[in-house]
Amino acid sequence: MVAPLNVVLFHFGQDAVSWAELLGFVTGALGVWLTVRADIWNFPVGLANNLFFLALFWAARLYADASLQIVYLAFGVFGWWEWLHGGARRNRRTMGRAKPWATCALALAIVPITWVLTVVLTHANDIAPFWDALTTALSLAAQWLLNLKQFENWYFWIAADVIYIPLYFVKVLYLTGIVYLIFLGLCFAGVRAWRRALRLGFAPA
Repeated sequence: MVAPLNVVLFHFGQDAVSWAELLGFVTGALGVWLTVRADIWNFPVGLANNLFFLALFWAARLYADASLQIVYLAFGVFGWWEWLHGGARRNRRTMGRAKPWATCALALAIVPITWVLTVVLTHANDIAPFWDALTTALSLAAQWLLNLKQFENWYFWIAADVIYIPLYFVKVLYLTGIVYLIFLGLCFAGVRAWRRALRLGFAPA
């Protein structure tokens, strides 16, 4: 007996989301591990991760997270180029620290961005508008600093991950919640590794 079309499509959709979550798990963990090592291959792996999470978050109605993946695709291309050619005389960019005023400006910018996104997402019937908006703002700030290969990116990622973890468990995206637990641990490893590299004057490519 042939199953009704809507049942077939439902199961296909569930399988697609499961694959997106699994592949997001693998590429996400690998991408952050490469970032901890300051390895430029974090960018192509990250671009693949963005595509998998785009499918996953859209299906889960986390629209800001889904839209963020599109922004990440553009940021990833920019960051890849910046790490290759953003240094002196268009050489590879070296690891460094952000100016205090730049870090403060980014932190302050998170407030209006979160407010605007919360209003927009509330009207779009997003399932968690404020938290979705806040993590989006934090993640954009973190990605900007990462693209410039600046140490302070880790603090913004840690702040975002602390919110992401319970959000995804509440959304019953258990595997993604576990991914972000791993991300959080890797962020602390990144803080140690990049701090050591800066102290020793060694910045891996």
